[in-house]
Amino acid sequence: MPNLLIIEDDAAFCQMLQKFLTKRGYDVETSFTAPDAKEKFEATNFDLILTDLRLPDYDGIQLLGDIKSVNPKTQVIVMTGYAEVGSAVNAMKKGAFDYISKPFTPDEIVMVLDNALKAQIPRDSDLRVTNANPISEENQNNFPKNKVSIENVSDANVVKGISDASVKLLEYINLVAPTDMSVLITGDSGTGKEVTAKAIHDGSKRKGFNFIAVDCGAIPKELATSEFFGHIKGSFTGAVEDKMGNFEAADKGTLFLDEVGNLSYENQIQLLRALQERKIKRVGSTKEIRVDVRIITATNEDLTEAVEQGTFREDLYHRLNEFSIQIPSLEERFEDLILFAENFLRKANTALDKNVDGFSAEVWEAFQQYHWPGNLRELQNVIKRAVLLTTGDEVHIEALPKEVLQSKEKESVADGFSKSEFEKDRIIKALKKTNFNKSKAAKLLQVTRKTLYNKINHYKLDL
Repeated sequence: MPNLLIIEDDAAFCQMLQKFLTKRGYDVETSFTAPDAKEKFEATNFDLILTDLRLPDYDGIQLLGDIKSVNPKTQVIVMTGYAEVGSAVNAMKKGAFDYISKPFTPDEIVMVLDNALKAQIPRDSDLRVTNANPISEENQNNFPKNKVSIENVSDANVVKGISDASVKLLEYINLVAPTDMSVLITGDSGTGKEVTAKAIHDGSKRKGFNFIAVDCGAIPKELATSEFFGHIKGSFTGAVEDKMGNFEAADKGTLFLDEVGNLSYENQIQLLRALQERKIKRVGSTKEIRVDVRIITATNEDLTEAVEQGTFREDLYHRLNEFSIQIPSLEERFEDLILFAENFLRKANTALDKNVDGFSAEVWEAFQQYHWPGNLRELQNVIKRAVLLTTGDEVHIEALPKEVLQSKEKESVADGFSKSEFEKDRIIKALKKTNFNKSKAAKLLQVTRKTLYNKINHYKLDL
């Protein structure tokens, strides 16, 4: 039976929670003050501690630090009625496992506690944030309580999200990474195809060898052969010394070919031959060199259509497409917006030698209203620019580019939408995306099921 300490100054709420969780199989103790709580967790090693972040007699963040200093293995869940990103992130940085806003349902708190029991203690590089959704005050308590996490893998930040699309993506990465199958990654520009390819490499037996990334769209077709296979000195004008090609450089590792659909038909033939024979020749040489390379390719084009049109070889397509992964757009992973934003904020701080702590509520609201056509790349660029322009410890609305601020207004004007029509359109799009699953649509819109039902009834949507 897991033992749990609840630290909550609202005695009635605390006792009600104790009674409920006891029925659910927890051995529950309660404390109404921080001094009493400190005596209890110093005397007993609790599996879980559920504590209010706002205590009248003690700072909740300091109490979290006290708990972790006594027993680092104790999983701490922070609860608060103030859904602020700053406090949430600060709590997670201090070691809290999860974060939940009041009011919460019994099922929600049980799920969070069960997850904490199952989870391993995170590494120092991990960051978990739950329910940090700093939008308008009237909607703060309508948002779902979800956990998201960031994990660093090698040089690339592989961001694990809570959205269905992100969970499925991670499942596919974990499934295919240990194999030697060729992987074709598809998705819109800016969705993170190279990051996904690197994650596959890092999860494979080849991770100790090179990961070579090549942008096929940036290579002139006349130089592609030399880039792929290398050349010897004097083999053509400008070949002033021997050069190793990408295949040799990636030997025993992974070769990632981005925008593979841009290769000329001749280059496609050469690539196919190299994949079939696992041998290459440098330009100007007759010596065959054996290579052991795993191929991962990416494109934002429809290669099946290119095959039908005869611009892409069908045999090469099947060789590259032993396993395919579709990278979801940011709009499809909207529940993970805060996760990506916090990740890019840390990266921007490092790159620019700044120390910006977070975003204002107005910035978060603008982020959530924007449709992000450039996906993660656009989000990263917007945040880096905003951090550069920020002189304080928080990004404010003035630091955002005008397209982010005016997107909703422009859509409304262009389509003749009123504010209510815009909201109605968002609801319909979310329902269509989730195959009219209202629970998933509510998650996508970041409102509760009850709020979604109320809006459906309000707009008299015939679904």
